[in-house]
Amino acid sequence: MGKSKVDVPKHIVIIPDGNRRWAKKHGLAPVEGHKKGLDVAFKIVKASKNLGVKVLTLWSFSTENWSRPRKEVHYLMRIYQIFFKKHVKELIEEGVRFKWLGRRDRVPKTLKSLLEKIEEETAKNKNYILNICLDYGGRDEIVRAVRKIMARKIKPAQVTERLIDQNLDTAGMPEPDLLIRTSGEKRISGMMPWQTAYTEFYFSKLFFPDFSLAELKRAIADFSNRQRRYGG
Repeated sequence: MGKSKVDVPKHIVIIPDGNRRWAKKHGLAPVEGHKKGLDVAFKIVKASKNLGVKVLTLWSFSTENWSRPRKEVHYLMRIYQIFFKKHVKELIEEGVRFKWLGRRDRVPKTLKSLLEKIEEETAKNKNYILNICLDYGGRDEIVRAVRKIMARKIKPAQVTERLIDQNLDTAGMPEPDLLIRTSGEKRISGMMPWQTAYTEFYFSKLFFPDFSLAELKRAIADFSNRQRRYGG
């Protein structure tokens, strides 16, 4: 028998996969799938906050996505900028703390400035953390963490799991409880390999533009019925 009380994950990670396939299915250009995906993402931000989730991480652009057609990448960066400009006021008013996870040296300067400004303006908010993974790759994150540690000339014997935690993009955040990937793909493709050692996975068959509050609740209910042993 399942639990009667739903155990809401403190930290949910979503890999919003299937935007381009959704667009193709509807006879649209790939960018239209990304636009629809961003609209869905904002609804999920609000819904998860109302359900009691404290941290939501969305993977919007991976380190590998630079290999996509140049025109598509250009449009993606533009629609991210339009999206955040449109919703920044609401994020601030609702007490959302915004965090950008990923590399910052390759993103267009105007988008970089905007995202860093939102980070600064929401830094004191405590109600809810929204992580956007932009130019993010899990292996790249670990490499950057190791470089930070080496730059401080820390001795090998002093390197601990806690020290690595403190140098990751997610420093100070709870590890993910639940990772959701949409579109039927059953892999995590390098999303937080360090942080997801004991994360529960939920693979939805829906393309992300079709993802809904009902599907989010389904994933949370599924998570709630699992027993997490942490190796014990």
